[in-house]
Amino acid sequence: MIAKIMKGSGFKGVINYILDPKKGTELIDSSGVRTDSINHIVQSFIDQTELNPRVGKVVGHISLSFSVQDSSRLSNEFMVQMAREYMEKMGIKDTQYIIGRHFDKEHPHVHIAFNRIDNNGKTISDRNDRFRSEKICKELTTKYGLYFAGGKENVKEH
Repeated sequence: MIAKIMKGSGFKGVINYILDPKKGTELIDSSGVRTDSINHIVQSFIDQTELNPRVGKVVGHISLSFSVQDSSRLSNEFMVQMAREYMEKMGIKDTQYIIGRHFDKEHPHVHIAFNRIDNNGKTISDRNDRFRSEKICKELTTKYGLYFAGGKENVKEH
């Protein structure tokens, strides 16, 4: 499992990307947001940012990608479990989030969008997040016996 971490200032773009029907998306988990429409999801996130208007980059977006070799094991429930455990270890807790699973690539992957302003108005730290993320990905990959790539032998050069 590998993670790519991005931050932004607007929820509309990231939510539209994650829930884009062209990607064969399934919303597989959420917390603290109204999920009856994309506009309601976006507005739920925006409303919470008003608890701490000083923060500029309020949007957290993480994609968790898994190896094709693990495809048969990666049910939606298992991917939700992995994403929740990853978020917990990263300190992303007590906040709004959605998890969408995409089916547009050969490798299984999910996208997590979360509010960096937690339910109490505090900012979720991004300090050393890439370093912490790499360590947590390796830890979870080992814990669940997922495929570890030996190197860059399968890199698509095109």
